[in-house]
Amino acid sequence: MRRGETNFAQMVLVGAIASAVGIVGGLLIDWFPEAASTQSGPIDTLWDVLLIVSVPVFVLVTVVVVYAVKYFRMRPGEEQMDGEPIHGNTRLEVIWTTIPSIIIAALVVYAYLVLVDIEKAPAEGSAKERRVHVQARQFAWQFRYAEKGADGKQIVSDVLYLPEDESVMFDIDAEDVLHDFWVPAFRMKIDAVPGITTHYRVTPDKPGKYSVVCAELCGLGHAFMRTDVVVLSRKDFDTWVSEQGAPPEEASEEADGAQGDAGGADAGKALFVDGNGTSIACGACHTLADAGTNAETGPNLDEALAADDVAAIKESIVDPDAELAEGFPKGIMPGDYGQTLSGEELDALVNYLDKVTSK
Repeated sequence: MRRGETNFAQMVLVGAIASAVGIVGGLLIDWFPEAASTQSGPIDTLWDVLLIVSVPVFVLVTVVVVYAVKYFRMRPGEEQMDGEPIHGNTRLEVIWTTIPSIIIAALVVYAYLVLVDIEKAPAEGSAKERRVHVQARQFAWQFRYAEKGADGKQIVSDVLYLPEDESVMFDIDAEDVLHDFWVPAFRMKIDAVPGITTHYRVTPDKPGKYSVVCAELCGLGHAFMRTDVVVLSRKDFDTWVSEQGAPPEEASEEADGAQGDAGGADAGKALFVDGNGTSIACGACHTLADAGTNAETGPNLDEALAADDVAAIKESIVDPDAELAEGFPKGIMPGDYGQTLSGEELDALVNYLDKVTSK
């Protein structure tokens, strides 16, 4: 066998082994988090197909480059020499142009069919599709449901609750800058754009708690713009809906004398945990033991407010950049709570925080 034929055989053998190892290794790696939607399967399969096609292409290019460097490199004394005159091979050029074009066209068609499939609306006669309005805002998420709570008001939550095996259409927008609504377990994401409403649908198929992430750099607090999506059985979801906006249990007779103060505390805690439908709930960004929140976008309030009086707490809400907690930059907290909270709501929130953080 001539030298050129030997080298070509070696290239083919090395390329075949490297491609097989790369494909098997790539398929064995668990690239994605737990799948929790009907859209996840087709998307994961598309990823595997792209990987199977891409690895041999990468190996082919790499082997040819390495072969060329080894056998056709410039040697000492050849610095001033011209390369050997070679006439182009038309047949080879046609082949290496046609084959990649066919591969790319096939992958584009396959990806398009997957996209059409996962975006397909529920069949007529099936259960009605649920709609949830998603609003992004530095640096938190807010979700509005068509359903009304026990108080007759539209349900608004800083945590996304969804029923299992029910199609959901998300209407997504942003209040301030460009964000991106991404639930890795659903494999779906789309930009949240100020002034534009974007959409996508998903069908959760596995109960559990999963992360909601902003996938677009949106400011200093971008890395902390996270919340949870909780997928419930239909029965548990209906129970959750019925509990929203329900009035707190009446105080016992022994607590009648302190009813006014308790009411204020309840109102302040409710604002902290749930917001008022316009403002983002404090608990979406802060840890506070009494409220049961553990977010880390902003300071831990059990520590940050321990030495503050009512006036200082109020200033930290209406003018958050006036005095910054160590390790947190300016602009990480919205500065419009003085407008989105009424005077009574602001006082209730301040008094609640003063009461539960005092040491």
